[in-house]
Amino acid sequence: MLPMIIDFHTHVVSPKMKNERNEYAARDACFRELYSQPKAKLSTAEELVQSMDECGVDMSVILGFGIVRHRMCQEMNDYILDCVARYPQRLIGFCVVQPNDVGRAVKEVERCARSGARGIGEMRPDVQGFDLRNKKAMQPVVEAVMEHGLIFLAHTSEPVGHQYFGKGIVRPEMIYPFIVSFPDLKVVLAHWGGGLPFYALMPEVETAMANCYFDTAATPFLYKPQIFRHVADIVGSDKILFGSDNPLLSPRRIIDQINSVGLLQDAKEKILGGNARKLLGI
Repeated sequence: MLPMIIDFHTHVVSPKMKNERNEYAARDACFRELYSQPKAKLSTAEELVQSMDECGVDMSVILGFGIVRHRMCQEMNDYILDCVARYPQRLIGFCVVQPNDVGRAVKEVERCARSGARGIGEMRPDVQGFDLRNKKAMQPVVEAVMEHGLIFLAHTSEPVGHQYFGKGIVRPEMIYPFIVSFPDLKVVLAHWGGGLPFYALMPEVETAMANCYFDTAATPFLYKPQIFRHVADIVGSDKILFGSDNPLLSPRRIIDQINSVGLLQDAKEKILGGNARKLLGI
């Protein structure tokens, strides 16, 4: 029996959002930053599942975007939850909230959890305008997330290197205080945590990141393939989650990277799906 492959970082939009992308870009800063360019790809759930079939991916986590306004968060969440209901064996839903609208954000976390969401994300504090370092402000949403056994997934970006659409400024100095403030929260940091795993060579940072995981979304645009081996050596292969950022990238490109760097079979199986199964309780 072949090991299960789970893509922990994908995005879908409703047919309405796809067909009216310019209108949505005009309404929301995050949507505009990511998808105002005509060449930026948008996929519906049906298109994502077709891509999964072509690449041999068994399940995908579908993420929301860092939407600014609560009502648009709800609209996106409604579609994600509907997708999960229609493809329960293929798709796992993460919804998005606006923490600045704290009362409605907490209620939305609860609504999405009751409807089958497994986490919230991809959260974008830089675009959404909230401060991960403000423990008092973040506490109500985090407590709701933890109460319902959800996972918190945040966008992260590198403090150095080239600029690109959607890079943002969610850097390790913003993420690390959040992790320290909420040590029991299960956190997934997208795009290799903006380089945060390398700081796990510091013993106190390694301890603080006990409940932290790092997804591999968009790796070919960011790092040499050797990052898989180096991060596995530093934080352990059990902390790495295969993610593609589909439809930005085909999952096959990241799978090919994983297969190219000489990882042990056990480590590859953990990264490609074993770690996600354990984290999600599949």
